[in-house]
Amino acid sequence: MVTMTTSASKADAGNGSSDSRGASVIVNAIAVLRCFSAAEPLLGVTEIAQRVDMHKSTVSRILATLEQEDLVERDSESRRYKLGLGLIAVAGPLLAELEERRVAYPVLRQLTERTSETSALMVWTGRESMCVEQIASPQQVKHTAPLGARYHDAMSASVQVFLAEEPEERVRALILDGTITYAGVDEASLEAYILRLKDAAARGYATNYGESSLDEVGVAAPVLDHRGDLVAAVLIPAPRFRVSPERLQTLGEVCSQTARLITTRLGGTQNVIQR
Repeated sequence: MVTMTTSASKADAGNGSSDSRGASVIVNAIAVLRCFSAAEPLLGVTEIAQRVDMHKSTVSRILATLEQEDLVERDSESRRYKLGLGLIAVAGPLLAELEERRVAYPVLRQLTERTSETSALMVWTGRESMCVEQIASPQQVKHTAPLGARYHDAMSASVQVFLAEEPEERVRALILDGTITYAGVDEASLEAYILRLKDAAARGYATNYGESSLDEVGVAAPVLDHRGDLVAAVLIPAPRFRVSPERLQTLGEVCSQTARLITTRLGGTQNVIQR
């Protein structure tokens, strides 16, 4: 009996170890995919290995598997890796089911036509703001928010919108543990930031006047559903050189109007937004 029990325990331990290894492989693969961004769409094995703190041979094996599934592909000129079209097949059903995206699209088109600036719809992952829809500016010089672009800078306008709805303790925790980046943060600046979030919520939109990127400005406003819950944010990013402080305010007001219209189409009310 003792022998059988011991063998069973070893088998269970072995299965647990196998499960753990399988989960680790998945986590590592996800970490590799998250290295790619709109700012850095092409990455080599060495660059990825440094970012995810894995050996190059491990990263190479992961990339080879991802390439087989069309989740990444090799750039024909640089031979570095980039995200593959297979990801669209994976994400497509999710994007198609996002009611906020479907409802927002025609309204965002009107917003871009009205302002001649890029408009985007952002959602909150719990740790960062992510773009799920975008209408690019028709102007030659523009700022864009490509689908899947992620923002976690405290000064990002859309990040401010989402953090304004979070409990203060969670905002502090996200910033202090580095999930939300805030260069040189201390107790005084953190208190000032909390007040900034309250001001943005009261005003109806958040602003970023070259604070996360010197040549870019942004305004963002909250979108609520029929329950009054924050489900998305409308974002207008634009080059700083053509947005004066006065125009920033105008863009903020237009952005807020657009967010209210999308809210109404989702079954929400303006009274709920102005809580």
